[in-house]
Amino acid sequence: MRPPLVYHPAYSAPLPSSHRFPMAKFRLLHDHLRQLDLARPEQLHQPLPIPRRALELVHSRTYHEGFSQDRLPAQAQRRIGLPATTPLVRRTWLAVGGTLLTARLALAHGLACHLAGGTHHAFPHYGSGFCIFNDVAVAARVLLAEGAVAKLMVIDLDVHQGDGTAAIFAGDQRVFTLSAHAASNFPLRKQTSDHDLPLTDGLDDDAYLAAVGRLLPDLLEQVQPQLVLYNAGVDPHRDDRLGRLALSDTGLLLRDRMVLEACLRRGIPVATVIGGGYDALPALVRRHGLVFRASAETGLLLGL
Repeated sequence: MRPPLVYHPAYSAPLPSSHRFPMAKFRLLHDHLRQLDLARPEQLHQPLPIPRRALELVHSRTYHEGFSQDRLPAQAQRRIGLPATTPLVRRTWLAVGGTLLTARLALAHGLACHLAGGTHHAFPHYGSGFCIFNDVAVAARVLLAEGAVAKLMVIDLDVHQGDGTAAIFAGDQRVFTLSAHAASNFPLRKQTSDHDLPLTDGLDDDAYLAAVGRLLPDLLEQVQPQLVLYNAGVDPHRDDRLGRLALSDTGLLLRDRMVLEACLRRGIPVATVIGGGYDALPALVRRHGLVFRASAETGLLLGL
């Protein structure tokens, strides 16, 4: 059985051609996965926008209404770095709904993957670094509120610290946050995750995989989560414009296999989101596709 995938055509909202956020990557990733036979029609699920009450488990009404109605102060809008156009507002609400749907599908099937998500710099009352709402945090809070799970773990391997996620769950024993990131990279002011793994600039495949591989099994045994939300950002790649690590495509693929196998062999469901990546679109899309390849291979290996 192939893992369920979550996608909406509205994910690639139009942006000015000069904008540095690679918004077209979501549509191109869908096309890339279809070409590789990693996204068959029967695997695809289309999300609905996140309900307001669900969003407000994390984000204040003042903030989400200010963004959605384009009423944020100019400084707050600049901190986000994305314009509050009607298509972008729609895709933002849809993408959070998509991560929640992905988490539900993971609980039902053992593994599910989102063709978006990972907006981990969003805090309850403001956005930052191209992140408007914190999709992983909202999904976690909804599942906890419903009683679907009692303990979750966020594994964030984006090159940037998941500072918003760490702040949201600080002191919340139900959600364990792990962030392995380039120590010298954005954000300048780090938050405190339940476990931070700051990495030195230029770390290559072997050193990276050894560092994460030593840590992950013990944490999974210690935390015993009922669901893992995995941010598979590809900006640790050596060619990424905003990353400072030195992973190759092979290193990213091995990383994703390692995370998935560590969780799934312990019977822990995993929902993946794609996180960040900044490079020319063809190369970037291929890198984002690696977690879907790893998911298909690992799911087949473990009989999911």
